[in-house]
Amino acid sequence: MSDANLVLFSLLGGTALLLYGVRFVGDGLQRAAGTRLRHILSTLTGNRIKSLLVGAGVTAVLQSSSATTVMLVGFASAGLLSLRQTIGVILGADIGTTVTVQLLAFDLLQLSPLVVFLGWVLYVAGRGTIRYVGQAILGFGFLFLGMKLIHDGTAPLATNELFADMLRALTGQPLLLVLISAAFTALVRSSAAVIGLALSLASAGLMPLVGAIPIIFGANVGTAATAVIAAVGQNAEARRVAAAHAAFKIVGVAIFFPFIGPFADLVRATSPDVQRQIANAHTIFNVALALVFLPFSGLAADFVTRLIPEARRTGTGPMYLNPAVLDTPAVALGQALREVLHMGDVVMQSLRETRVVLERDDVALMREIVARDDVIDRLEEDIKQYLVKLRENSLTEEQAERETALIFVIVNLEEIGDVIDKNLMELAEKKIRGNHVFSAQGWREIADLHAKVVENLELALGALASGDREVAEKVIRHKSVVNTMERQLRAAHIQRLHEGLRESIDTSSIHLDLLASFKRANSLVTGIAYAVLGQHDA
Repeated sequence: MSDANLVLFSLLGGTALLLYGVRFVGDGLQRAAGTRLRHILSTLTGNRIKSLLVGAGVTAVLQSSSATTVMLVGFASAGLLSLRQTIGVILGADIGTTVTVQLLAFDLLQLSPLVVFLGWVLYVAGRGTIRYVGQAILGFGFLFLGMKLIHDGTAPLATNELFADMLRALTGQPLLLVLISAAFTALVRSSAAVIGLALSLASAGLMPLVGAIPIIFGANVGTAATAVIAAVGQNAEARRVAAAHAAFKIVGVAIFFPFIGPFADLVRATSPDVQRQIANAHTIFNVALALVFLPFSGLAADFVTRLIPEARRTGTGPMYLNPAVLDTPAVALGQALREVLHMGDVVMQSLRETRVVLERDDVALMREIVARDDVIDRLEEDIKQYLVKLRENSLTEEQAERETALIFVIVNLEEIGDVIDKNLMELAEKKIRGNHVFSAQGWREIADLHAKVVENLELALGALASGDREVAEKVIRHKSVVNTMERQLRAAHIQRLHEGLRESIDTSSIHLDLLASFKRANSLVTGIAYAVLGQHDA
């Protein structure tokens, strides 16, 4: 086998291990701490310094600024965070991602097989968090092993005059290096992997600092592509978050690009080792961006808000389901939950308006409620398909339980919609067509039972949104209350029949069927509460 083939195979194999290692590290750490970190991000305030520190800390743990920014896009899409709240996190995330490169700059290439072995033992023998930590260590082992392959395989090129001339020519085209690096980073979705490749070439004596700096700039621009893709099709606030991230990177590179030479001189003073210089250049660049842009975060938020105005929503389909985040289960589940709550709001609106139709004989509103059932059916199908696709990824036990619970919830919400459409609205139409009028006492009883079911649905959706088990248990206790209430109201109606009350006789079948339908709807509401408690078979 020729030396050229050996170099090519080492470069390709090492790059593949680098990319796989980055993905393995990210997946492991997200499963180990993703849910907790997601909660931290979703409860941020507008404090810029706190947001910066949180963004840096979360990304240092996740080892991916793209993962953090995609989470922010998801929260903005779900209405949990505003652009102002996320800017500090975005700038902090760019600092946090430099930790990975700093780790890669350590001379651990000879220890990479040992790191792989240690990670493999924890990954195979461990359970829960230990297993995911082992996965992350195994991923780091793959990273260092990939860098070792690249280093060893390309070392002979250091004495090759033809390659040296080609490298000098490429180094003399910094803009081309920026563009190539940005495109490759966008393709592989990892700035750390691209800069790790530069570190490997530097360790083999093939990549000078002045050539690595444009690669660093391009990697920082390219990493914004993941968030931009995630924001496609989302609401204006989500698109603003992605645009702000990309803008900071592009403007930062535009500021630094004319001063590559002086910047390289500054970085050389930080360390005699070229690998550490490359890592330090990445860190200094992102820290400088944070220092420059953080004081103007409010102005930046206003500018991006004006640049991307709120679009008027005309569709009736899902609002929050984003296929681009399916490979980040913690974010995808948050998006799915928000869509389930959206579906719940649509069902709640129909349930509330049922009383208006019955009270006022409102034919137009009745037809609107019937048509809305198609929206409910579509949401149920779209959410179900989204969750099924999410299931194709490797979920933690907790995430799998949440996914199952959400499916049970949407099935129950769809059935409540069917009760409203096929039972309550048909009874309303029968009442309107026959010009029937409930007795005063009969209507009060119907309205009271309706109000109780609406209250329980509100509580169930609140428990789902907050994960509040006490509220869910309260809804379940209310089931027996509603059942007892329905029996008492049925008995009261029959008593009025015995008394010969004309209105009760005319509306008897409608009245009794309404009571039974409300009872059925409440039973389905209780099923939502059971799903919150993880008791899907109840």
